[in-house]
Amino acid sequence: MMWLAWIRFYCTLLVRTFLPRESEICVPDPEDSHTRRYTRRYRHKQGWVKRLWIVAGVLMLCFPLLPVVLPLGLFTSFISFAILDETA
Repeated sequence: MMWLAWIRFYCTLLVRTFLPRESEICVPDPEDSHTRRYTRRYRHKQGWVKRLWIVAGVLMLCFPLLPVVLPLGLFTSFISFAILDETA
């Protein structure tokens, strides 16, 4: 009987290494003010913003000059906020 408990314990530990922690599982609360962040549409927008920042970062690495990096960073920030705006 002790062997069965030992095997079960270590199998449970093994399985838990591949599962997210309970605190990482996202269950939206209807009363939460950030409920929109859990929608498929918002996640799609996040993907667009991520790709936008990757392209901007590559451009910043290709042209590492302050007159290029600063306006590009500010413009990319503005576009990111515009894309993720909840009123759009």
